[in-house]
Amino acid sequence: MKEFFKVPEVKYEGTESKNPFAFKYYEKERRIGGKTMGEHLKFSMAYWHTMCADGTDMFGVGTMDKSFGESDPLAVYKQKVYAAFELMHKLGIEFFCFHDRDIAPEGKSLAEFQSNLDVIVPIIEEQMKKYGIKLLWGTANCFSNPRYMHGAATACEADVMAFAAAQVKKAIDITIRLGGTGYVFWGGREGYETLLNTDMALEQDNYAAFLRMAVDYARKNGFTGDFYIEPKPKEPTKHQYDFDAATVLAFLRKYGLEKDFKLNIEANHATLAGHTFEHELCISRINNALGSVDANQGDEHLGWDTDQFPTDVYATTYAMLEVLRAGGFTTGGLNFDAKTRRGSNTPEDIFLAHIAAMDAFALGLINAQKLIQDGRIDAFIKERYASFETGIGADVRAGRATLETLAEYALTIGDVKPASGRQEYLEMVVNSILFA
Repeated sequence: MKEFFKVPEVKYEGTESKNPFAFKYYEKERRIGGKTMGEHLKFSMAYWHTMCADGTDMFGVGTMDKSFGESDPLAVYKQKVYAAFELMHKLGIEFFCFHDRDIAPEGKSLAEFQSNLDVIVPIIEEQMKKYGIKLLWGTANCFSNPRYMHGAATACEADVMAFAAAQVKKAIDITIRLGGTGYVFWGGREGYETLLNTDMALEQDNYAAFLRMAVDYARKNGFTGDFYIEPKPKEPTKHQYDFDAATVLAFLRKYGLEKDFKLNIEANHATLAGHTFEHELCISRINNALGSVDANQGDEHLGWDTDQFPTDVYATTYAMLEVLRAGGFTTGGLNFDAKTRRGSNTPEDIFLAHIAAMDAFALGLINAQKLIQDGRIDAFIKERYASFETGIGADVRAGRATLETLAEYALTIGDVKPASGRQEYLEMVVNSILFA
């Protein structure tokens, strides 16, 4: 078998190592809080960025060749499979995620596209068995083709919705065949540009109906995993219907879909919505809706979705703190929905980017567990809300209080002087643990 990447298998060498192709912090079998790092983190390769993205941006053509030595479209995608599994094996990544258009050429018709998928999927299946690599989740790309310029499930023309349904049906079939434990909907065009030409109520009703049809079909055909919706506020559509975690949760509850769907939270989407990564994870956690994570980061100086590999250890620490508080992943994991920078255009850069990100999340996990074990932050929060454990506060939590009883109580207590929130102190605690 041809070797695509002239890089040896990446091993843990510890913090003293100067080898760039070694893990400094990610030690897969190291146990933290009752699980191994591998079990906690469940790293996944994003097929679209890693095997397909070539560095093209809005100002220039690609800087990377990902044809893997072939020119015929179907042959190219066959080689992508072998290259993908070599890369995952060498990095020790045990999961991957895909869109249908990532793994096979679209061809000139729906029938040709499905035929191409039927050629490629058995090759993926064989490679999964060979390396023991699993599918985290699958999805359909219902946003790139010009037919979806006005949306897919929310399109203004029923024929477009039907075409999207055919893609989703096939992608669900593949996900089931490959043993995927999740299926994602990202509404890249499910939104609008102007209300002057939009029936928002009808579009959202149709979106809910489409999701319900997908759930019914998948369940009928043996899919027992979770469905995820991935929030994003804008880009490419100006007003997307899945703006953030809270918006998606409201939508799911309105249409009675909350039992089948959880959220796939992406860091860069959170910041585009004006939130922090940990905020969106926390909203998902406290609503029992944290499903999976697209692990990346943006650039605060750029106003679009840059999909950078995550290296900010504060961000990974706060993210893993939320994941640990949620009890860890069940069907989800940490999918590197990230791409090397346009100027980092060698095959080796793909490895270095994944190593840096895997180490950053390993550090985040270590730090999050230390914060929990240290206990000062949790103790501070508990003390801050202690008044809701007794007296009138306990009545509020138990549902015994009324507006009248609260008003009567207020007349007996005089002026109220809230205690300090001590944000700077808590940030100092975090630093003392991260840099001990």
